[in-house]
Amino acid sequence: MVKQTGQKPIAQNRKARHDYHIDDVVEAGLVLTGTEVKSLRLGRASLVDAFASVRGNELWLQNMHIPEYTHGTWTNHEPRRTRKLLLHRDEMQKLIKAIEQQGVTLVPLSLYFKDGYAKVELATARGKKDYDKRHALAERQASREAQRALSERHRR
Repeated sequence: MVKQTGQKPIAQNRKARHDYHIDDVVEAGLVLTGTEVKSLRLGRASLVDAFASVRGNELWLQNMHIPEYTHGTWTNHEPRRTRKLLLHRDEMQKLIKAIEQQGVTLVPLSLYFKDGYAKVELATARGKKDYDKRHALAERQASREAQRALSERHRR
């Protein structure tokens, strides 16, 4: 059997970059069951309401939705179960300290396979206010209009 190489994206949490100021990004492994891996290989997952929390000295990913495997039997998994995150101890302690600060949360940005292993990209994030979201949207729209004007000018 040939070992997989490279990175294969499964799911993205686009809303996280809109709703939060992203501070630090870390890659973590996941503890999954067999039917969860098979469902992920079909490209089916959702990170929309997912977040990470601390229990004891461990990090857990909650509310990530992996639909049941269609060919699974009674051994099929629960779609929104809590999944353990795999990190080095020093990375975990750093993230736990960051979470203990007021207003900081751990948000998953993307889910992917890297060299055959399921990985999740976690970010420490602070929530944006409504006026921050409007300001970011206005900046993005202004930069698009500037690019459009430049490309229009180059065409002539």
